Amino acid sequence: MEALRPGRMSSPGIAEPTETIARARAGDAQAWGELYHDYAPAIFRFCCRALPTREDAEDATMEVFMKLRAKLNQYDSSRPFTGWLYKVAANHCWDTLRRRKTRQDKETEDSDTIPLEHPDPSQLDRLIGERSSVEVRKALSSLGKRARMALVMRYYSDMSYDEIADELGVRRAFVGVVLLRARHELRQALEGNAALAAGGNS
Repeated sequence: MEALRPGRMSSPGIAEPTETIARARAGDAQAWGELYHDYAPAIFRFCCRALPTREDAEDATMEVFMKLRAKLNQYDSSRPFTGWLYKVAANHCWDTLRRRKTRQDKETEDSDTIPLEHPDPSQLDRLIGERSSVEVRKALSSLGKRARMALVMRYYSDMSYDEIADELGVRRAFVGVVLLRARHELRQALEGNAALAAGGNS
């Protein structure tokens, strides 16, 4: 699996769809189909990491593209389309999680409980590289929703600290704290899953 690092999903390997967007804005149904075909797989993978279940991710992907149709006239063509689309997806996923009534205790922990150890991002990259995508999604799903969204927004859509702060409704200075805790929890979850698997095979 690819390493967890900023920007690795920032472009799907295609040129900016300037002409397609112009056609879609004009109501061309084929252009909408082209945008969906080119970008829906990456948005689905993003939603899989941000939301608890595959069904949630499938629903969210469809809803993101419905929002895209309504918001496309707001898109500033001087900025990368993919980055803007990921922001729409991140906002939608975070809103979805906030609407859920269930909350995890991890989200209410005081910042004093953050471990003194600063997880080495390269060590986390190595752990993720050794795990299947299913194992990584399982580990992500064990995190509190704020921690999970912070990781997904930072490392899968390359959002800035300011953008993450705006989406999560926290102070910019607290974003680093959230990411630090999230990386620590993700590493613990990955190591815990590996220990359980080893125990089951013994």
